[in-house]
Amino acid sequence: MRALVTGGAGFLGSHLCRRLLDHGFDVVCMDNLCTGRRSNIAVLEGKPGFTFVEQDVSKGISVDGPIDRVWHLAAPASPPVYMKIAIETLDVGSLGTKNALELALAKRARFFLASTSEVYGDPPANEHPQRETYWGNVNSVGPRSMYDESKRFAEALTTAYAHQRGADVRIVRIFNCFGPFLKPEDGRVVSNFIAQALTGRPLTIFGDGSQTRSLCYVTDLIDGFWKLMEESTESAPTNLGNPEEYSIAQLAQIVLELTGSKSAIERRPLPADDPRQRKPDISKAMRVLGWSPKISAREGLARTIEWYRTLSPAELGA
Repeated sequence: MRALVTGGAGFLGSHLCRRLLDHGFDVVCMDNLCTGRRSNIAVLEGKPGFTFVEQDVSKGISVDGPIDRVWHLAAPASPPVYMKIAIETLDVGSLGTKNALELALAKRARFFLASTSEVYGDPPANEHPQRETYWGNVNSVGPRSMYDESKRFAEALTTAYAHQRGADVRIVRIFNCFGPFLKPEDGRVVSNFIAQALTGRPLTIFGDGSQTRSLCYVTDLIDGFWKLMEESTESAPTNLGNPEEYSIAQLAQIVLELTGSKSAIERRPLPADDPRQRKPDISKAMRVLGWSPKISAREGLARTIEWYRTLSPAELGA
């Protein structure tokens, strides 16, 4: 069996490449290194069955030989990055997804789309936790629209290919995931807090800190990926995440405790369209896949902090 992983040098992509190799797949890892890092896959290069191809999937995808699985993870997921490269972000969600789907059809391969809980936007209180049946509350011209709408379009395109062209597809909506290889400068709450705490900088909380997030450790998420792709025929979007819900203020205190940091808390204005609540309803994943997370957010944070401790102060942004 042979798999293509677009965005394979990124945070999630590199973890997925490892899992596929462990399961006996040959892996073609494709990435333009816009946000992915060659260092994430350094231990894989040279291993039998692993190939790295530097390529922008928005401009085309070409792979010689058979492909049995197409895992489409290519997309900048870091808010500071995708706001800077809005057009490229929209391109990878539209053109990149189309190219990946066309390759999957040509190769008669199963297709996996990594979508996001951002398709739900900023849900009202009566849509909490978020279920797959919720259509979302997204500002199509807001500061996060390039990411949110690129993923919403990617879902629509993937669904159209399934209905009109007979593509064999899977769609996952990822809720906040974290773990080793998440870049310190990624701009998400876990990477921000840990990097700041380990370097003695203030932990920045936007707004009053009452907004919530639900954090899923990366190995749990990859387990869900595998079950959806290899053990299921479910083609409609499926939530994957950890329903443990914490306020941003609570997460800051946990990181300070686990790191032993004396960093202060610094308050900043809440960005526009920042979701106030984020918690997955995973009843479908539990029912259809027999999946639920095994690692608590606290345990996952401890593991992630240990990995961050291996980085230099410069890498942590000090």
